[in-house]
Amino acid sequence: MKVLVINCGSSSLKYQLIDSESERALAIGICERIGIDGRLVHTPAGGEKVIIESTMETHEEAIKMVLSALTDANHGVISSLDEIGAIGHRVVHGGEKFATSTIINAEVIAAIEDCNDLAPLHNPANLIGIRACMRIMPNVPMVAVFDTAFHQTMPPKAYLYGLPYEYYEKYRVRRYGFHGTSHSFVAKKAVEMAGLDVNNSKVIVCHLGSGASITAVTNGKSVDTSMGLTPLEGLIMGTRSGSIDPAIIEFIATKENKNIEEIMDILNKKSGVFGMSGVSSDFRDLEVAYTHGNEKARVAFEVFCYRVAKYIGSYVAAMNGVDVIAFTAGLGENDKNVRREVLSYLEFLGIKLNEENNNTRSLQIMISTDDSKVKACVIPTNEELAIARETVALI
Repeated sequence: MKVLVINCGSSSLKYQLIDSESERALAIGICERIGIDGRLVHTPAGGEKVIIESTMETHEEAIKMVLSALTDANHGVISSLDEIGAIGHRVVHGGEKFATSTIINAEVIAAIEDCNDLAPLHNPANLIGIRACMRIMPNVPMVAVFDTAFHQTMPPKAYLYGLPYEYYEKYRVRRYGFHGTSHSFVAKKAVEMAGLDVNNSKVIVCHLGSGASITAVTNGKSVDTSMGLTPLEGLIMGTRSGSIDPAIIEFIATKENKNIEEIMDILNKKSGVFGMSGVSSDFRDLEVAYTHGNEKARVAFEVFCYRVAKYIGSYVAAMNGVDVIAFTAGLGENDKNVRREVLSYLEFLGIKLNEENNNTRSLQIMISTDDSKVKACVIPTNEELAIARETVALI
């Protein structure tokens, strides 16, 4: 079966067409600047990247362009849309309604809408992609795969906040966690790499990118994770503050005469290593800056790694041990300095860094020495493949 995986944002649409039997991506691409001027970047497997500049006023037009690119005589990878057997959609927030992926119908769409206020930047955009696909390809089965679903196995002691319980009862204010598709995929790979029994395993997955989160996985199930009600909680990130003293919100609002919307904009878009360094949210830029003596950039780098190490340490305590620590996502997969700095805090666990492996740009590699008591590895995440697998399993 060929599965089209759609990840729809407010002004962008990422996609992959995956052959479920070989698990090979036949084509990948992205529609950018939807509603502005429009740009499609399409790359067929083994072929050259194709860039098409074209107006896309709506997501429906973007999806039509994607389907046209996939069937194009020159750079397409299928001869007909009839070859697409299913569509898998990434949906960010499923609240407590969805503990697993699900086949999309009218009731599911309504339930996703009910979670819009929990993810106002993401869920409405995800729904736009779903509805557009349903209009264009009404007879193709579709599946929603939720970022939050993997974390629905967390116990109340991990997901409840120290707030009046009525806010949980009335509004379901609790920790949900995100990046669940990535954490699930990487945790399974880490167990395989380490030669463990999944039913007797303790894994910590560090999904480190512009958005970053850490998850404790016991026996294949998420038991705690760093992001909360929204993706703002937890680690310091590219532009997000991560966890802070909540009184800071009132303090800055009063001092700067700002309203709650302005403060939230600062916390989401102007903070993190970008706000701390004044340089960039990209760690490659930070590295250039601190190697040239920029002290704020150096401190931002150190604070980020310190926070990652603290979360790992707390999850070792939560699981009463750990077998494998896995690094993934853009930063986790590509920044050897971040991995080295983080693991330097964890020598008490018996982790010894294999410098040669850590310096190697590899698709998947163990970066701890053979005699380490706890293993550390790098595993590229593949959320699109995970979504395709979930889709095939349901269809």
